[in-house]
Amino acid sequence: MSAPAITPVVVRLKLSLLRNGLRQSGGRKAAYIASAVVALLFAALQLIGLIALRGFDHVESLAVLLVAVLGLGWAVMPLFFPGGDETLDPTRLVMLPLRPRPLVRALLVGSLVGIGPLFTLCLLAGSVIAVAHGGAATAVGVLAVPLALLVCVTLARAVAAANVRLLTSRKGRDLAVLSGLVIAVGAQLVNFGAQRLGSSGLEQLAPAADVLRWLPPASAIGAVHAAGEGAYGVALAQLALSAAAPAGLLVLWSRSLTRLMTSPDGSTLQAAGDTTVRDVTSTGLSRLLPPGRTGTAMERSLRYVWRDPKTKAAWVTSLAVGLIVPVFNAWQGTGSVYFACFAAGMLGIQMYNQFGQDTSAFWMVAMTISSARDAYVELRARALALLLVTLPYAALVTVLTTAMLGDWPRLPEALGLSFALLGAMLATGAWTSARFPYSIPQEGYKNVAPGQTGLAWISIFGGMVAAAVLCAPVIALTVWLNVSGTGRDLLWLLLPAGTVYGACLALLGLRLAAPLTARRLPEILTAVSKG
Repeated sequence: MSAPAITPVVVRLKLSLLRNGLRQSGGRKAAYIASAVVALLFAALQLIGLIALRGFDHVESLAVLLVAVLGLGWAVMPLFFPGGDETLDPTRLVMLPLRPRPLVRALLVGSLVGIGPLFTLCLLAGSVIAVAHGGAATAVGVLAVPLALLVCVTLARAVAAANVRLLTSRKGRDLAVLSGLVIAVGAQLVNFGAQRLGSSGLEQLAPAADVLRWLPPASAIGAVHAAGEGAYGVALAQLALSAAAPAGLLVLWSRSLTRLMTSPDGSTLQAAGDTTVRDVTSTGLSRLLPPGRTGTAMERSLRYVWRDPKTKAAWVTSLAVGLIVPVFNAWQGTGSVYFACFAAGMLGIQMYNQFGQDTSAFWMVAMTISSARDAYVELRARALALLLVTLPYAALVTVLTTAMLGDWPRLPEALGLSFALLGAMLATGAWTSARFPYSIPQEGYKNVAPGQTGLAWISIFGGMVAAAVLCAPVIALTVWLNVSGTGRDLLWLLLPAGTVYGACLALLGLRLAAPLTARRLPEILTAVSKG
């Protein structure tokens, strides 16, 4: 008696996982529907745009580059978003009597279900339509689209299977921290590339496309263009590469599955030989910090930044964006030294929702707060921990931006504005942390627990608006000194003035937030423990 086919079972499992996930909350369902609509709308616009470019010079270079970037996205998706698809983890099936080949076939079909494959299909179809000219190119294009889609899907699966032990570990999940950095850098590179293309045309892409057209999945698009040009030998070679890639990836995927389903891991092997007792009572960091509660709270905050994936992701993203925005604009010659304030602003956001970053562990901190004085010391320590990174970072970004622009006379005022903004954000962040706390879920990639989105918006964006208002005197003084003919010689005073003003704002905000924190401890503990 032959074994039943598992492919329909895996497809139904994929659909059930999606359906049950959407049933968890109305917010999750709305977020998924909204993201699906945006993705499909973007895919439709890409399809229409590529079709509209049909007949333009060098459009094949653009299509090849787009498909190459698409393939790269499929390759890194399992590394940056290992929890985005539960079926990416084949170790969940190790206890079932399944053979690798039927399992590979079933998982491959299941991988074609979802928004990602549909988005990829639209982009591939648009690319083929844009470059296909003639019957031979059209015939090759009919084969190129499914081959390129198979390359993308099998690439993602092979990468996930080869790294699943890493991705399911605590340190492996920290790879998701890099996603913020990649997105931030990628957005600026796309912006810079779009500006260059707008001024120089698509021919700028030709050198890169000449190389990428020989790499799957972009080789499938290269085959379509080559067939349209009458280079049938080149088209056949590129099409053969596009067909060989998924075949080779399927072999690697099958071997990885066999190894995963037959070899033991750390959960089944008893640790042996590691009997060393480590002394963790004292670290180099603790010796550099102030004694008492202040140093302890500072060290705790810094350890969260280094060890907690959610906190680390927020910091990495803020550090990257805070540097990229002013530097890229200065590099393009369109920036200003005032863009350097973006660094202080991005890191100042980390002061918001301080207690939500602790999640349910905040109860241990709450037990040590019995008065407004205790709350003040706790908030001051968290602000000092943030300043250890933010002050030198903001100064470094400002100096770097000024050096790239060659506008050294404006360095003191830019630094003064940055420090004033940072002090204002520390003040408003401390107050909103006590007044509008919200929970940060530990699992998944959400940064706000269901039902608390409104609190998050009020806390962050309301606090940022209040910080901008608090900085109005320094901004007004900067404008007045710049427009006043006699005040230009006094612009250097903005550095000490902005620094003192920011420090006063920070101290005042901490003083006002301390009694509010002590008074609202039960409400804060309830709010941050919901995740």
